[in-house]
Amino acid sequence: MTDIDGQRLMIKVARLYHTHEMRQTDIAKRLQISQSRVSRLLAQAEDASIVRTVVAVPQHVHAELEERVESLYGLSEVHIVDAVSDDEAELGKDLAHTMAALLHDVAFEVNTIAVTSWSKTLRLMIDVMLPMRTRCKHVIETLGDLGPPALQHDTARSTQQFAALTGAQPVFLRTPGVAPSPEMKELLLSRDPHAQKALEMLDSVDLVLVGIGTDEIDTDLRPGDNFFTDEQFARIRELGAAGEVCLHFLDADGTPIDSELEDLIVGISREQLKNARHRWAVAGGARKHRAIRAAVAGGWVDTLVTDGATAQFLIDYAPAAPQAAVDAAQAKGTSRRRTPAAKG
Repeated sequence: MTDIDGQRLMIKVARLYHTHEMRQTDIAKRLQISQSRVSRLLAQAEDASIVRTVVAVPQHVHAELEERVESLYGLSEVHIVDAVSDDEAELGKDLAHTMAALLHDVAFEVNTIAVTSWSKTLRLMIDVMLPMRTRCKHVIETLGDLGPPALQHDTARSTQQFAALTGAQPVFLRTPGVAPSPEMKELLLSRDPHAQKALEMLDSVDLVLVGIGTDEIDTDLRPGDNFFTDEQFARIRELGAAGEVCLHFLDADGTPIDSELEDLIVGISREQLKNARHRWAVAGGARKHRAIRAAVAGGWVDTLVTDGATAQFLIDYAPAAPQAAVDAAQAKGTSRRRTPAAKG
């Protein structure tokens, strides 16, 4: 049997099992192969990402905690994940699977989705996501290129893949996400009608998907490589930055920080982000507690997928809490992660 014949048989077995809900024994009889071979082909289909498995958590498992956070911050929905460990990579996978399940079953009409495909968690989400039941017309990148070429390639691939999963036309923003100067930004955009069109389309977004960043440079990015420098990050921290959403820096209570960095961003504006009909964020972990609190306190997102410890932090340090107490809790959480007891 040729490789093509083997792939066709694998796809046929996967469709009969997952789409037509046939039992493995019935598939074996229909295709005149052994049941053990059916099992192997199903496993191969998962390894080849032909079949993606998403763990759909039943709603209201954490109903009381979710409702409490929703009430304190005026959020439409909060979805809490039971983290299997304190490890950021493992938590990211859990959050990504939950977000993927929510998107698969989205019920409202979506013609345009804006996606922050350079977010590590959102790229993980796209990798495990099943096709959305609701079809849309356009998927637009929220930001231009960030970081080294390998990351830019990954984000473009994720945007293309996400568009296919939603039945949409991808709209890429192939220009530096952070320009060296306002003059260079204006020059780049004046020569790129495709980027101009993408930015205009962000005026009318039905759903925007974002991650939430801290006041430190992400490990996937390099200072100054289509991105802010170390000096610029130091300056924005001096101005009181607690975190960022789509590179728009916020103070601890979610108030946007006006600085020269705003004029360098090539992507969704603060006004466009706030005007999106639905704003979903996925983020968690002790390192991001202050940033997540800033994003929800400032009304930058209306739906949050996070972990239980972060949800409890949001409750304990709701907007009325003194900022000094929030900073102390953040320092305590960071210190606790570094002890052997926290790695359980």
